[in-house]
Amino acid sequence: MPKTTTALQTPLREQLDRLSSLEPSDSPVLSLYLDLSADQHGRDTQALAFLRKVVAERTASLDGDARKSFEAVAERIRAYVETEVPASVAGLAVFASSGSDGLFETVQLDAPVGEHALFVGPEPHLYPLARLNDQYPRYAALVFDTNSARLFVFSLGRVESRKRVTNEKTRGGAGGGWSQKRYQRHTENVHLHHMKEVVTVLERVMREEGIDRLVLACDEVSRPALMEQLPKHLAAKVIDTVSLDIKAPEHEVLAETMDALRQHDGVTDAERVQTMHDECGARGLGVAGPEATIDALTKQQVEELLLTARAEDLRSKDPEQFSGQLVALAQQNSARIRFIEDSNLLADVGGVGALLRFRI
Repeated sequence: MPKTTTALQTPLREQLDRLSSLEPSDSPVLSLYLDLSADQHGRDTQALAFLRKVVAERTASLDGDARKSFEAVAERIRAYVETEVPASVAGLAVFASSGSDGLFETVQLDAPVGEHALFVGPEPHLYPLARLNDQYPRYAALVFDTNSARLFVFSLGRVESRKRVTNEKTRGGAGGGWSQKRYQRHTENVHLHHMKEVVTVLERVMREEGIDRLVLACDEVSRPALMEQLPKHLAAKVIDTVSLDIKAPEHEVLAETMDALRQHDGVTDAERVQTMHDECGARGLGVAGPEATIDALTKQQVEELLLTARAEDLRSKDPEQFSGQLVALAQQNSARIRFIEDSNLLADVGGVGALLRFRI
């Protein structure tokens, strides 16, 4: 039996790239998504009940070798879910086939996938996985005050890495023979040194990790001190600032900064859609609607795909299949995929459009 491939720490974008590059299987590919966030105390409850139900529904329409093949793959998935998925996993994606390629890839996630779903087709169905990548982006969060700082890299709803910067604390007043002015200068120098060190660490992490979004968490006094030292290329990556205590627990830092990120994305979603409309009529570097977007993807023109977050809103005879086709083509062309949460923004163009690299 081919070895099972489980992806947990690999960046989701890389997993999407790999899965989208697979050749169509000579047997149907099962793409299973299970939300395990409310099922932490036993895999034989909601998730397995869903799996049994959809497998029974699918096998009822099959017979002969096709039925045996489908049941074998489903049984392998069931055994995997029951015995190899840690209780800490919140979401799971499984891509499996009985074909000659022996496909059996799993993606264990710390973020919930939203709802259970099973898709069957010639290729992995990646729309839900790509949307998850957009919902839980990789970004940095800096929690700081004038004496210490905590830098987090968050990805898919979990802490990917963390660093701490702590400097000399200035306590008390100007005692011990210190004049008030000398003590004030000393305090200012300590704070300045701290902020410079924080910026040095931040710049290195942002560069080495390839991160382009940053959320600051601090009090009103600390922010101006940091921004004075922040170079323009880093300041341009600041999405928002939230108010948090330096000792705030990690889960609170994640929740507050993620909320700020999503509010920002809600505003910029509307801006990107408007840019798409403007480019459709101006320089021709935008397309709108299913037919024009598929054509641009096929010609490898697309820089950024703008796609409704509700696949059922796509203007297509088979929205499920079409959503998977759009994501697969975008991944194959290394195009960014931006899911538009407000379905009204793309309603007049059938749920999809794109910004282009070039026009033909």
